[in-house]
Amino acid sequence: MDGAIGVFGFGPVGAATIALLSGQGRPLRLAQRSAPATLPAGVEFRRCDALDADSVASAVDGLAQAVLSIGLPYTGEVWRDAWPRIMTNFVEACARTGARLVFFDNLYMYGPQTTPLLETTALQPFGVKPAARVAATRIWQAASDAGRLKVAAIRAADFYGPGVTNSHLGDTAFGALARGGRATVIGSPDTPHDFAYAPDCARAVVSLLDAPDDAYGQAWHVPNAPIRTPRKILALGVAALGMTAPRVVGLPPALLRPLGLFVPALRELAEMRFQWDRPYRVDASRFAARFWSDATPFEVGAPATALWFRDRVGRPSG
Repeated sequence: MDGAIGVFGFGPVGAATIALLSGQGRPLRLAQRSAPATLPAGVEFRRCDALDADSVASAVDGLAQAVLSIGLPYTGEVWRDAWPRIMTNFVEACARTGARLVFFDNLYMYGPQTTPLLETTALQPFGVKPAARVAATRIWQAASDAGRLKVAAIRAADFYGPGVTNSHLGDTAFGALARGGRATVIGSPDTPHDFAYAPDCARAVVSLLDAPDDAYGQAWHVPNAPIRTPRKILALGVAALGMTAPRVVGLPPALLRPLGLFVPALRELAEMRFQWDRPYRVDASRFAARFWSDATPFEVGAPATALWFRDRVGRPSG
């Protein structure tokens, strides 16, 4: 689709999306509260506060498509208020201008499940943060159903990759190993868990940007490499570092709530324990049938991630 594309948020997926689109010579705008340290040549920057309706309307003006890929502080108190407001602001801005909207989403809104997650899995406001994502989902779905705008969600499992620090396989896992320490993961490191590679997430976003309108009005799942356990994924990374088998400790999900009395970050994770106390599988077959299925293998993604952390923190000692 022709016309300028705006990417809102320059986190790992937003940055990878900008890189892909910039490499194609597409007219681009990055919008967020502050300018990043680096931005590809030719990409316009526009200051934008996603919580301010007028700011969002101004940043969306002149765009043919918008990508919502912002991150928020990981607290239920913030999410409960912010996500419905942010989604409303973007729906209204895009409905006014006719810009198509792609929302980079997670899987929280499905709640506890024992079977692979499908795009049709019922929404479950199970906990504060999942409820916030459910509320945001219902806002864009209602606007889409009413024919007010073209909007699609691309939902990803926990993602990992170069530049992804605040994740299950981020600083406390690959990062710790790159520093010569031991990785800490939530739950058993030997429980199978689907993970999405951040560059694949960006590729999926671009696939929707390039898709015709019939791909909109619905949610899609980012394809993942065949499911592995965190221990096996981390082992692929430490091999690239020239190290032996990774030292990995699993934090039992049942301890998140009591430990959260002393560690606020763990308190926020307690309501998400359903992602870690059982195998976590995501079905992306519908996206694969429509677009592509060749997700980056862990044999490629894990070494790239480990080497990025090594270069960021220096080689481990000992």
